[in-house]
Amino acid sequence: MTSETLQNRCFDEISIGESASITHTLSLRDVQLFAAVSGDLSPTQLDSELDRHLGPAELSAHSMWLGAQVSGLLGNQLPGPGSVHSGQDLEFLAPLPVGEQVTITITATAKDAASHRVTFDCRGVNAHGETIMTGTARVIAPTVKITMDRPDTAQVAIQSHDNFARFVERCQQLPPVPVAVAHPCDESSLGAALQAKREGLIEPILVGPLARMRAIAEQHGLDLYGVQIDDVPHSHAAAFRAVELVRLGKATALMKGSLHTDELMAEVVSRDTGLRTERRITHAFLMDVPTYHKGLIVTDAAINIAPDLDTKRDICQNAIDLAHVLGVARPKVAIICAVESINSRMVCTTDAASLCKMADRGQITGAILDGPLALDNAISKEAARIKKIDSAVAGDPDIVVVPDLASGNILAKQLTFMSNADGAGIVLGARVPIILTSRADNQRTKLASCAVAVLMASAAAGQTLTKTGA
Repeated sequence: MTSETLQNRCFDEISIGESASITHTLSLRDVQLFAAVSGDLSPTQLDSELDRHLGPAELSAHSMWLGAQVSGLLGNQLPGPGSVHSGQDLEFLAPLPVGEQVTITITATAKDAASHRVTFDCRGVNAHGETIMTGTARVIAPTVKITMDRPDTAQVAIQSHDNFARFVERCQQLPPVPVAVAHPCDESSLGAALQAKREGLIEPILVGPLARMRAIAEQHGLDLYGVQIDDVPHSHAAAFRAVELVRLGKATALMKGSLHTDELMAEVVSRDTGLRTERRITHAFLMDVPTYHKGLIVTDAAINIAPDLDTKRDICQNAIDLAHVLGVARPKVAIICAVESINSRMVCTTDAASLCKMADRGQITGAILDGPLALDNAISKEAARIKKIDSAVAGDPDIVVVPDLASGNILAKQLTFMSNADGAGIVLGARVPIILTSRADNQRTKLASCAVAVLMASAAAGQTLTKTGA
C-alpha cells in the first residue's frame, strides 16, 4: 500500500491494544468551520485571543473539532474505509488554543464478535504532554477488505486563507505614510481612517468640515486626539484640497471618505490640478476568495466603463505593477471574454489576442498573459483540460482582466456576496495610490485597502527602513 491509497483493517485483523494516531495544529479556520456547522458563532468561538482564557466547556467548536479528529482516525486508519461509527463518549479536560498542536490516539480495547463492534480508548495530548481529552468510541468494523485511492483533499476541502492579513503584517515593517482623507464625514470612512492609524498603517490628514467631523466622532465614540485636520467647508472643497495636499508632497496616498467617487476622481483627473501620469487611471479589486487557492486581482471594475485596447493595455500594466508590489514576481494574467476562441464579431476576443501580442513585443512587461479565456477555463485547470487549452495561465491566474466595467463589477460583487470573498479596492495609474472603501466593506477589507496603499507608496519611495530604523 502506498501513501496514495487507503486500506482498512477488517474486524478479524484488529488486535486488542492496536492503535493509530494523528498530530495536527488547530487553526482559526478549523474553528470557524466547526462553529459554522454547530451554529455557535459567539466571539468566544472565533477569537484566537479570547480562547486562551476560556475553559473547555466554553469552547464547543474546539471540542467538535477534536471529536472530528477521532472520527477521521476511525474512518481513515483504524479500522478505516467501510467502518460504521456507532458512537463516542468524550470528555474535554482543557482547551486547545488556536495555533497549538495536539496528538490524538485511538487504541482498541474490546471486540464483540457477534456484532463486529470494536471499542477504542481515545486520548488527546497537547504539545506540553498534557492530556486534554479522554473517552471512548465505538465502530462496527468492516468484514471485507477495501483498498481505495486516497481522496484529494484539495478537491474536497474548503480552501481558505487570509491574504489581507499578510498585507497588514508586511506594513508592520514600514513607517506609516501620510494619507489625505477626503471628506470622512460618516462613521464608516472616519472610523476606517482612525483604525488604520491605530494599526500603524497611516497618518491620516482629515480633510473636511471640522464641526461635522467632530460631531461624527463624538456620536460614535471616535478619538480625534493627535490627528491632523484640514478644515474645509464641503465635499467639493475637500476633494480639491486632498488632491492638493498630494501635489504639495504633504501626503503620499489619497483616501475616499463619504463623498461620491466621481466627485473625488474629477479632481484626480483634472488636467491642470490633478494627479495624472502617462498611464490611464484604472481600478483594481484585490479579492480574497475562500474557494480560490491564492489572492486574485480583478480589473477594471470601477473606473473605465468601456475601455479600448490602449486603455486595456494600461489596465493590464497597472495591475501587473501592483502584483509586483504585493510580492508576485511574474504574475499570470487571464484576459476574460465569454469564449476562449477569437471571434471578429466579439471585440473583447480580438483585444485579448492583441494584448497577448503586446506582451510578446514588450509593450506590456513583467507578466505572462493569455487570452481570450472564458472564466471557467481561466479559473479551473480541469475546465481548461476538458477544453484542451494548453496554457500556463489557465487555472492559475493572479490577475483577471475583464472586458468592461459592468462585467468586472458583477464579477467582484458576485464573489463578495455569493462566495464570501472580501474585496479591497485601489485606484492605480495616478501619482499616488487612491484608497476606495465602501460602507459595506468590513474592517478587514478597509485595513487591507490601506495596507496595499502603504505598500505601493513605500515601494514608490524606495522605502526599505523599518519603523525602528533597522
